Amino acid sequence: MTDLRLVVFDVDGTLVDSQSHIMAAMSEAFRVQGLELPDREAILGLVGLSLDVLMPRLAPDHGADIHAALVQGYKDAFVTIRQDQPAAAHTPLFPGAQDVLDQLHAVPETLLGVATGKSRRGLDKVLEAHELTKRFVTEQVADHHPSKPHPAMLQACLAETGIAPARAVMVGDTSFDMEMAKAAGFYAVGVSWGYHERAELGAADVVIDHFEELHDVLKDYWG
Repeated sequence: MTDLRLVVFDVDGTLVDSQSHIMAAMSEAFRVQGLELPDREAILGLVGLSLDVLMPRLAPDHGADIHAALVQGYKDAFVTIRQDQPAAAHTPLFPGAQDVLDQLHAVPETLLGVATGKSRRGLDKVLEAHELTKRFVTEQVADHHPSKPHPAMLQACLAETGIAPARAVMVGDTSFDMEMAKAAGFYAVGVSWGYHERAELGAADVVIDHFEELHDVLKDYWG
């Protein structure tokens, strides 16, 4: 049996705190369409879904044309914000994230991956900002997969690494991450500092409150 194991991370709400960036871009997208901005909780509660799935939920009384315009408006606003501020400033890493990633990366048997609702371009900017471009051996983005909680992203991670589901762990902050993990046969680790409340992470095998706790969780799981 191979000793290799895989840890896949969500990005927004798990590795980076991007809520100010998300809210600013969403506000601009709705403003351009002359629509009232949904409540902050409603928006952040849907973070992690692909934009083409998220916008119809935020604007259910409007049609496909408006939804498409909101998606494009959000993307455009996101780019503008990135140009005005360094990505590291508006998408800071959560406390402990850098150290945990460094420590896991230093273990040859542990492979790291990403499964995110971000676009390829958006993920690249975050990874570049935090000098993480060489940390992950598999990176799955919304451009090429159905939205979470569909397991396609994690299935692609397994295919690219050759790791069996029983040797794989998903770390995320939303119910979408946890449901995706279980659908793909991954061990599901929820984090309490993200955009979904602990009560919403019912599908998780375990929920942690601090990044450093992940080491003990992985040790307990893999033995």
